[in-house]
Amino acid sequence: MLDFTSVLYLGMRHGSRSLRPWNQLTTGVPAALALPPGMDNVAQRLASLQGCERATLGTSTLHLFWDLFGILADPPEAEVTIYMDAGAYPIVRWGVERAEALGIAVRKFPQHNVSALQRLIRQDALCGVRPLVVSDGFCTICGKPAPVAQYLECVRPFDGLLILDDTQALGILGHSPEPDVSYGWGGGGSLRWSGVDGPDVLMVSSLAKGFGVPIAVLSGNKAIIRRFEMESETRVHCSPPSLAVIHAAEHALNTNREHGDALRLRLAQLVSRFRNRLKKAGLSATGGLFPVQTLAPIPEIDARTLHQRLLQLGIQTVLRHGANKNSPCISFLITTRHTPRDIDRAVDALTYVVVKNYSTYIGGEK
Repeated sequence: MLDFTSVLYLGMRHGSRSLRPWNQLTTGVPAALALPPGMDNVAQRLASLQGCERATLGTSTLHLFWDLFGILADPPEAEVTIYMDAGAYPIVRWGVERAEALGIAVRKFPQHNVSALQRLIRQDALCGVRPLVVSDGFCTICGKPAPVAQYLECVRPFDGLLILDDTQALGILGHSPEPDVSYGWGGGGSLRWSGVDGPDVLMVSSLAKGFGVPIAVLSGNKAIIRRFEMESETRVHCSPPSLAVIHAAEHALNTNREHGDALRLRLAQLVSRFRNRLKKAGLSATGGLFPVQTLAPIPEIDARTLHQRLLQLGIQTVLRHGANKNSPCISFLITTRHTPRDIDRAVDALTYVVVKNYSTYIGGEK
């Protein structure tokens, strides 16, 4: 089976023999009392990579968002209102729902619609509220980065904050993108890609995709990160990341420093090959050069049937909801573990299912 369902875009696996050894998985002490060895060093390396002053680690983005919105729902100064991009990832929405349950007003705006966001913020400005804009850094469904710089322009006149889930972009997008370096350099994520920074941005990111490590990081300015560490409930009541995972994150950062740009170049070449082969077959996909490639609707065959027939041909893809939740779609997730031959085989199978004779391909007559 040729697998196009993995989000390990850079192919990082972190086998135990590649990591620094550990004597125990956990110290048994919550992070509120003492940090596991190496945790703060990894956090600060991530902050530097992302272009932030400070960072702190959590077991998952759910832990971090749960705490973050609980803390922001108890502001020390002006009241806040949350403005949530309609395309926000479910885990982000769960954090926002906690804030809403604690009495914070939540307003949604159409995905990436800066004008709509501006109107909402200005309407509420007379009430003296502080805007918190919440969005994903990159949308894998529409295949586009969020307009981070424009979102910041919306919140800055009102002393607001921009809160990004940067899970998809971290490890893939970086600074100074150019035609020959489509993803940019370094893999620092959306702030680096957008060329912006400032104390009014917070980012919650999982390393489980680009860097292949099930751990999360909250990055931003020193004051907010320190407040988070002081008031976090999960740092008191939940176990911190294990030593094994911290060592894996350390290994991922070392690999990114030494080989990350070469891996991203290889990934971009594979994605370009996939898109070019699709175009020659008369097909297309959204996603640009991002490794999540979602097929445009194909009138001749519905997505569920296409997914099943590709499985029968040994091609495993992701059947997912599209922009319209009533219309499923097919995504190919491309990683550096794929080869040019894998890409060709996948597009050949897709072409035979859609354009040519499916039963002939099954019979092996190509």
